[in-house]
Order: sequence, then structure tokens, then C-alpha cells
Amino acid sequence: MQRVALLCGLMAVILVAGIMSQATIGEDVAARTGKEAPTAQVRTVQPRPIAPFLGKSVEWLVEAQHENGGWGGGSHAKQQNRDPLDVTTDPTTTSFAAMALLRSGHTPTSGSHQEALLKATEHLIKVVEDAPVEGPKITDVTGTQPQAKLGQMVDTTMTTQFLARVAAEIPEDHELHPRVEQALAKCVKKLEASQNEDGSWNVGGGWAPVLQSSAGQTALELAQASGQKVDRDRLDKARDYQRKNFNAETGEVDASKGAGVALYAFSGAQRGNAADSRAADDVLEKAKKEGKVAQDAEVNEESLRRAGLNAPTAAKLAQAKDQNDKQIDRLNDDNLLRGFGNNGGEEFVSFLLTSESMIIAGGDKWAAWNDKMHGVLKKVQNPDGSWSGHHCITSPVFCTAAVVQCLTTDRDATLLEKIAAQAVETNEAVASAESAGQP
Repeated sequence: MQRVALLCGLMAVILVAGIMSQATIGEDVAARTGKEAPTAQVRTVQPRPIAPFLGKSVEWLVEAQHENGGWGGGSHAKQQNRDPLDVTTDPTTTSFAAMALLRSGHTPTSGSHQEALLKATEHLIKVVEDAPVEGPKITDVTGTQPQAKLGQMVDTTMTTQFLARVAAEIPEDHELHPRVEQALAKCVKKLEASQNEDGSWNVGGGWAPVLQSSAGQTALELAQASGQKVDRDRLDKARDYQRKNFNAETGEVDASKGAGVALYAFSGAQRGNAADSRAADDVLEKAKKEGKVAQDAEVNEESLRRAGLNAPTAAKLAQAKDQNDKQIDRLNDDNLLRGFGNNGGEEFVSFLLTSESMIIAGGDKWAAWNDKMHGVLKKVQNPDGSWSGHHCITSPVFCTAAVVQCLTTDRDATLLEKIAAQAVETNEAVASAESAGQP
């Protein structure tokens, strides 16, 4: 496969008003999963068609798949090897590439690339089934680029994300469905047991472990959205860890766990705020419809208390909303978005996190951000349809999977907004229980 260096770093993002349509997720989620969806109102974006240049990338990913159903991100010790078929497969890269195919409209039972996804699903299920019950890891593969740069827990976090996503796409009467659910439950237990007290997953280091911790938060959210029982306190800790890396008052970013690169910690913090920021909006909107607050009331601690939340919950959601608004304003910061100075897999993951945050949190800025990402990332695409990195995670498979997911985030809006809807229900339930003096 042809390989060329990326041409430039990301330039400043100019945000303009996007157009959002109104919808609820209930009927769609129920139809796809057979499970009850949260009742909170959400606003679903209209997904744009997959651009031809992106379709080329999906085809490249399929061609890069190994016979065993996996994909490889390459060795940290041999970053110069960019041949996707001349590396060892690993769970992180396999999950990441498979999620890119899922977002592009393929499942293990439908789509032109269903065979590729079926092989990937079977491969990852077997990896998890063969892993010991004890301990945080699901693989004995070591020395991969994702592990060295993101951390040693990244295989468990990314595999959890994929299994949670694919569980909704496999019919319940399919022979793989119970195995997916069992493997997912096993991964969730490993994640919860290995989380640090501060809410992170900085186990075994890594160059930018804040991104691994963000992946852990996302994994728990997706597992919960798929119907798995997730410890509420652990998810709250994961979100709190991320948002503490951004100071809304000063605009400063704590990049100490992000290799000193503000972009990585910033995008994780934005992702950590997204669900609670959306919950603040939706709780207040519901209160307006019920006549509890004035129609022109703005989201703040006082208005959320009048909406029915208790003081701690109102303060938390108001803070999340404030931080999310200020983080969106920071997306005009050219220096922030340059990341390390040129593009590596970490930059592409950061852009993906911001895209997911904007879908979850809602608002009117998504369309402009998505347009900008399409324009800028298309310019740095390799001639063969892939993307690769200048530094750290240089793997073309990992980088291509990240970009494909970033540019198809709107096609996953229903699932992402379910995370926001669950945040509404959780916060309302917590507030109600605390008001009643219950634990």
C-alpha cells in the first residue's frame, strides 16, 4: 500500500451555526435492541452521506484486515513499518477498525462488509473468552503502539467499546449474541476493578494516558447504553477525572497526563462534560414545559434547583454546562488544535472525542465542526485512502480508523444521545433519592 507523510496539522476551527433536527430516540433504540430506551427528549442530527474519499478509506481498512479477523497497530519498537499486513494483530486496533466499519453502516449480519465485521467480532470474542477472569488485561500481546502511547489498559477499554456497540447490531436469536453479552460483561468487570480511585485508568503508564482514561469512560457509558449494569459511582468518577483537567475560569488545561499536550487533556475533558451538559439542558427544557421555570430561564444552579434537582446535582450539571460552553469557545484556538505540532494517532483520537462530545452535548455548532473536519482531514489523506501519523501512533490502520469514526460520528447519533438521555435519568433519580434521604 502506498504511504505518504501527512501534509499539515489542523488549522483553526471557525464555528458557525449548524442545523439540528428534533427527534426522540425511543422507538429507534427499541427497534434495534429490543430494550427500553430512556424517556428523556433528545435532538438527533441528520447524518450526512459518506463522502467518496471516506468510502475509499473504508475499503482500505477492509483490505488491511488479517485472515484471523484482526487488525494490527504495529510495534512501538518498529514504528517505521507501515505495512498493515506485516504487523501483529492486537485487540485495540481490531476494535478501533471494527468500530469504524460499524459507523459506516456495516454489521456482522448486514452491509457489504458484514463478513469482515463477523470475523472481527468472532476474533475479539475469542480473545476475551481466552483471557483469565482475574486481572485487568484481556491479552498477552505487548509492545504495541497503542499500548505504549495510550496505556496498558487500552485493549480492555477499546474492546469493551466495540462489544457494547456490536451487541445492539446482532439479533438476540443469533448464535453470537449471548457470547457478545458474556464477553462484554467480563470486560466491564475488568474495567471497574482496575479503575483508580481518582477515576482514571493510568495503569502501567503510557505516553498520553489521559486518552486511555477517556476511552475507559466511553466504554462504561456505551456498556450502560447497551443494557449492561454499570457502577454509577465509577462512571461519575471517570467523568469527574476528565473534566478536572480543564479550568473553566482560566481556560487552562492540565496536560500532565497528556504528555504535556493540551489538546489530549482538553478533548478528554470535553468528553467528560458532554453527557451532564446535555442533561442540564434537557432538565431545564422539561421544567419549562411543566411551568416550573420561566421560558427565558438560562441554565445555572438556581434554575436547575427550581427545576427539581437538589443542590449538589444542580451544581454539578450547571458546572458541566458552563465548562462545555467554554470548551466550545476554545475550539477557535489554533494553538490548542495543533496538538503536538503535527498529526499522530493521538491528534486524530482527540478530534474524534470532540466530535462525539458535540453530538452528545447538543447545540448548534455540530454542522460547522463536521464540515471543517471533512475539509481539513481530506487534505491530509494518503493517496491510497488511508491516514498515517507523523509521531507516536503512526499506524495507518489506527489513524484511518480514528478519522473514519470522527467523520461518521453523526451516523452514531442515536446511540451517543442515549448516553445523554441516561445522564438525565440518572441525575434526576439521584436528586430524588437524596431529597428523600435515601442512599
